[in-house]
Parts: sequence; C-alpha cells; structure tokens
Amino acid sequence: MGAFIYKPLLYCYILVLCHAELVSAPHTLSKRHAGGQFQGYPSADYISVGCRSAHLADGMTEGLLGYLKPHPIHVSTSNIEYNAKDNKFEVICTMFTDDFEAALAKQYHAKTDLNKQEMHAAMDALVKQYIAANLYLKADDKAVNLNYLGFEINREATDVYLESDELPQVKKVDVDASLIYNLFDDEINIVHIIVNGVRKSEKVNYPDKRVEQVF
Repeated sequence: MGAFIYKPLLYCYILVLCHAELVSAPHTLSKRHAGGQFQGYPSADYISVGCRSAHLADGMTEGLLGYLKPHPIHVSTSNIEYNAKDNKFEVICTMFTDDFEAALAKQYHAKTDLNKQEMHAAMDALVKQYIAANLYLKADDKAVNLNYLGFEINREATDVYLESDELPQVKKVDVDASLIYNLFDDEINIVHIIVNGVRKSEKVNYPDKRVEQVF
C-alpha cells in the first residue's frame, strides 16, 4: 500500500464567548513508513479537535482553556481525499483519544489503552473493526473498500489512517459517518471530502450520518 503525506484542515467546534465557533488550523500529519507504524510530525499550528489553540475567523490566534474534561463539545473529523496520482482515497479519522477509548470499551467490552505499546496489537484489531463499522464510503454509487493502515496518537487526539483500492476518477462521493455515536448522543461528525483539489465540508449531528457531495 502506498504511503502518503496528508495536510488537511482539521475543523473543530469550541466554546467561545458562550457560543460555538467553527475554527480551523493546518497541521502536518504523519508519514507511514515500511514498518507499519507512523512517525508523527505535528506542526506548531497543530490543533486536536478543540483544545490548545485555534485560528479564529479574523486570523487571530487565541489560547483556549487547555485540556477540558469532560470535553465541552463531542466532535470527530473524517478527512477523505481522492489522490488522482494513485487513483485512491486517502482517509484520516480524528477523535479525542479518551472518547475513542471509551467508545471501543463500550462497543467491545474490552480493556482499552491506545497509548500502551504492549497493547498496540490488540488495539489495532479493535480500531480496525470499529472504523469499518462506523465509516462507509461510496464513489459514484459503488461501495469503496477502505484498507486499514493503522493509528497513532497526536497529543490528546487519535488519528486513524485508511486507504482505498484503486478506482477511476470520481464525480460523486457518499459517506456514512457515525464515529463515537455509540458513546454520546450529542456527537458531531465533520466530514471533509477533497476531489481534484476541491474541498467540500459538512457536519452531521447524531443520529444523522449521511454526507453526499458532487464534484
């Protein structure tokens, strides 16, 4: 499977001045190496789904309230980009690590710890199973097979990496995203779809999960 470097905009919801603001900040995600693990290269602008700092609409950078537990907003993101060079979709799902661990534990009645190296193989199996059950992708009305590549921890968030088989250029993309829906009934899934350099984004609130974009 081909390695890839992906630089999405990670969107999140935060509470600012008693209302939610949609913010974004770029960060460099990891490059998969031959050993099947991921080596992280988070940038100075890194932002993990609503914590630390964020670039607001006016371009100013403000410090947030650090690590807030419980999280004021429950949110996950799925970045789905069609790589025309390789004719594949490259996918990164990002979730709060503690929320993800709790969702895995609830779903599979197992002890979970995504940070412990000695549990990595067991967590790999659970993560692969969970993502396969909660993220579905169709291109031009045909199901897309997503191959699980692995996961890594980026500060307080977990990034899960997937890659599709080769497929022709696409015009329409349908996504069903229900990440962490088994844990919270106020979960937000934000889905970014990029085809030919055009990015379209949409958020779905529990229990809705369908996103459709035409390019």
